[in-house]
Amino acid sequence: MMHYESDILAPGLDVVFCGMNPAATAAADGHNFSNRSNRFWPVLHLAGFTETQLRPEEERRLLDYGCGITAVVARPTRMASDVSTEEFRYARAEFEAKMRRYAPRAIGFLGKRALAAMTGVSRILWGRYAPGFADTTAWVLPNPSGLNRGFTLDDLTRAYAELRCALTDNATTATTG
Repeated sequence: MMHYESDILAPGLDVVFCGMNPAATAAADGHNFSNRSNRFWPVLHLAGFTETQLRPEEERRLLDYGCGITAVVARPTRMASDVSTEEFRYARAEFEAKMRRYAPRAIGFLGKRALAAMTGVSRILWGRYAPGFADTTAWVLPNPSGLNRGFTLDDLTRAYAELRCALTDNATTATTG
């Protein structure tokens, strides 16, 4: 097994994409979103976050684009459903402290489940999460896992591009307004 670090973080990033927990494949091969069926890397490129489609082994290059990766629960599992609601709730304080320490402009939650468990809000909608999280803007994005077939590549790209446009619009407003 390779050394695996689930966090690709730096202070003040534009966005940190937050998974529920690392996949067993990531822990085994040492890279986030490394399962061939996972659409994370193509979606980031198609949505305009990266100039080229990065490979999992290039994940640290995300920092050059103002993006990072983390997970709410650090324990790798074969399936995200192996993480209990209680684990998400227990992880909240540490996760919130980490997000406050790194202070990204936005957190992009990949799926609704972790945010719903941490906040106790059962009805979470896709898109911008108005209350925010950890003193920053929060977005709820469809999970790009290959197991999530409820969303096509186009659906995922549109959702992620909406976040990208909001970040770009806010950056323009901040520098001109």
